[in-house]
Amino acid sequence: MKHKHLDVLIIGAGLSGVGAACHLSRKCPDLRYGILERRKRVGGTWDLFRYPGIRSDSDMFTLGYNFRPWTDTKMLADGPSIRNYIEETAEHHQVHKKIHFGLKVTAEDWSSEFNRWTVTALNEETGEEEVFTAGFVLNCTGYYNYDAGYTPKIPGINRFGGDVIHPQHWPDNYDYTGKRVVVIGSGATAVTLVPAMTDRAAHVTMLQRSPTYVASVPEQDLISKNLRRVLPEMLVYRMARTRNILLQRTVFNLSIRKPKAIRRLLLAAARKQLGPDIDMKHFQPHYNPWEERMCAVPKGDLFKVLREGKASVVTDHIKNVTKTGIKLESGDWIPADIIVTATGLDLQMLGGAELRVDGTHVNLSNTMMYKGLMLEKVPNMALVFGYTNASWTLKADIASEFVCRLLKHMRKTGAEKVTPIDEEGCGSDVNFLNLRSGYIQRADDRLPRQGNKDPWRNLNDYLHDLPALRYGKMNDGHLKFETTNLHKTKRNLVQKLLSNTLNIEAQR
Repeated sequence: MKHKHLDVLIIGAGLSGVGAACHLSRKCPDLRYGILERRKRVGGTWDLFRYPGIRSDSDMFTLGYNFRPWTDTKMLADGPSIRNYIEETAEHHQVHKKIHFGLKVTAEDWSSEFNRWTVTALNEETGEEEVFTAGFVLNCTGYYNYDAGYTPKIPGINRFGGDVIHPQHWPDNYDYTGKRVVVIGSGATAVTLVPAMTDRAAHVTMLQRSPTYVASVPEQDLISKNLRRVLPEMLVYRMARTRNILLQRTVFNLSIRKPKAIRRLLLAAARKQLGPDIDMKHFQPHYNPWEERMCAVPKGDLFKVLREGKASVVTDHIKNVTKTGIKLESGDWIPADIIVTATGLDLQMLGGAELRVDGTHVNLSNTMMYKGLMLEKVPNMALVFGYTNASWTLKADIASEFVCRLLKHMRKTGAEKVTPIDEEGCGSDVNFLNLRSGYIQRADDRLPRQGNKDPWRNLNDYLHDLPALRYGKMNDGHLKFETTNLHKTKRNLVQKLLSNTLNIEAQR
């Protein structure tokens, strides 16, 4: 099935895709756009993940959109609330009418002959292919494989007599009442699952190979709650966003400049909340703060269940899994009825779609990212990719704003093609994500690179990116704009006719 040609095609209807569509609707209302979404409803990550306690690990005043306030007082919101926020935003801006659900994008092909993208998608329900063409493609597919999470090889896991579950595929209405649960992992998913499952489980053990920095954050924003009584909602929201952005950047910058001091503060705060009976070795990472993403827990819920004995944490390596538990390298044994492998994500760019320019496959690891959102030598395409050291949506919002500005500039100047070009040899062998986390290192050969100077560097710094993306010049010497001969002929003809008309009027 072939669809009508579009000015812009958005791929993905999650937090980024819906946000991008809203920005287009608000700032480029004359452009025809459509959205392809593999799932049956909006939400992306927040529709896929349904494990107990699923929540954001960023505060909602910065994870929310810059044009629509988050009106709850929760700092870290639960997954269903976030998905509802996305859906309500889509409905408010009439984005739903533009979405084609149930379509998995398999290929994106650029043609320089026609200056357009041909996007092939599979209807997974019917098995039929559907084809879309567009002048510009905006990829909002996130950065991980929706089909499967990452699970390392665990010796003897097939001998285990209970259930083995990856959080990415949590069974509906799964009953773990009275069960002994072992959660393997130490990242955001693990620190969320452990306190959430203690409500019904007999006991929950978090088994980690190495510790992660865990920081307690307030459950509610009481400042905003009180300000709402006297100030307009949007003003309160913007004040909270500004406050939290500055706080995030201050903590991050101090972590880079004075890692030992920030480490001491984080460990002291954890020690205070854990109490004297929990060994601090389980919360003392072997790396500096923000070399890997930090975990946030609302009101110290993880520390609380550890203090109360409802959960425990073990730092060790797995020797093998038996029918009834896990044998550790130290010789200890953990009994288990359920094993949850919260072992991370499998990174995947473009949702796994094949990317080709004029029939030639594009190897992403051989390309650089321009301003963290466009691919070197790939025309008329942007990737919305959020921050790894702050809220995802902070970058997604201003990236979408930049795309709107770019499209307006192209219309104004008559350009039909724009391509980021590196003419200074700025390339490096460093991927654009700036983290040493295991799941990023495993995917290094699949990730685009970053350069050694602007606009090819990816600093993950909102205060740096905001002026560059919202106000920076389009003709910066790194974007090559092109106009076809046909368009030039049309433009010259219009100018000639206008000139002739003015001359006739002058003669009269």
